[in-house]
Amino acid sequence: QVQLVESGGGLVQPGGSLRLSCAASGLTFSSYAMGWYRQVPGKQRELVASLSKSGLDYADSVKGRFALSRNIPKSTIDLQMDNLKPEDTAVYYCHAKGQTSRIDYWGQGTQVTVSS
Repeated sequence: QVQLVESGGGLVQPGGSLRLSCAASGLTFSSYAMGWYRQVPGKQRELVASLSKSGLDYADSVKGRFALSRNIPKSTIDLQMDNLKPEDTAVYYCHAKGQTSRIDYWGQGTQVTVSS
């Protein structure tokens, strides 16, 4: 059974930093594209950052501020978020997609709120 468990969300002031972590289990970590999405009420879920065989990809709105990293032995994927802005406020979801099976898996989400 595949599980993705996020941690690290919370409340931060504009300009601050947060680090999200996703622990994956039940899958062969290196066989999956991994990433983070976010969603605000009333809007579609959007890609924030992803890592696949094609390389790293970031949404234009977070380039230069967010950094994705993966630890294969620990089966974790982290999102370092710096210089946070109020528009980064959203529920952030960890995502895994089988690079052969194309099956999607999602974590339960973690709230990030950027506010003074």
